[in-house]
Amino acid sequence: MVTGAGAVAAGFTGLPGAVALSHLSVYDWPAADGVCGGSPHLHLTCSEAYVVTGGRGAVQTLTMSGYEVTPLVPGTVAWFTPGTIHRLVNEDDLRITVLMQNNGLPEAGDAVLTLPPEYLTDPGTYAAATVVPGDAPEEERERFARARRDLALEGYRVLREADGPEPLAAFHRAAAALVRHRLAEWRERWERGARAAAAATGDQLDRLERGDVSHLADALVRAERPAEHGRFGMCGRLDVYRGT
Repeated sequence: MVTGAGAVAAGFTGLPGAVALSHLSVYDWPAADGVCGGSPHLHLTCSEAYVVTGGRGAVQTLTMSGYEVTPLVPGTVAWFTPGTIHRLVNEDDLRITVLMQNNGLPEAGDAVLTLPPEYLTDPGTYAAATVVPGDAPEEERERFARARRDLALEGYRVLREADGPEPLAAFHRAAAALVRHRLAEWRERWERGARAAAAATGDQLDRLERGDVSHLADALVRAERPAEHGRFGMCGRLDVYRGT
């Protein structure tokens, strides 16, 4: 992928707008409340969109404005901004293409699960409660993924039932503290992705105003297939792309 000043000169070569995508099959594991689905969490710097491609379900969301449920059926496009706690619910083989800001940053660190407060005290404690060992047998990885989902639901239930905004505000503060040590890395991803893509468009507009069409000679076509299938994600099994 072209980065930095080269991205401006050559034109950004990632997906449009430096988005990324993955294909998601939402977990059909029942939780303590009888609902099947994934782990509630939020993103701190990225918006995310769901394009429903099959099945049926819903996304539960919790913000300072309250709790909502958005039905998801094939053809639905639903999206939300940073700070939205979201929980995917699988009612019948729910399958989604997920579009993410900042070159896939939501799956590369910009996510905090709604664990109970005692697990949010420091990055080490949080990581120990949420890691899914990549080298473990599949049934062991599933056990870890289900355990962290159930732990996230414990904290989520408290936030949903809270009387007043302070518990949610406290979770926001704890989530921000957990990721603070990664912000320089995230900024670099943004600079080589979304910022470079926007700058490339500005450069192309400047060229066209001067009558310079030389960037059109650098046109290219790219295609990729998933680099990984069935990874245990926060909300379901993921088919992921590396080069987007």
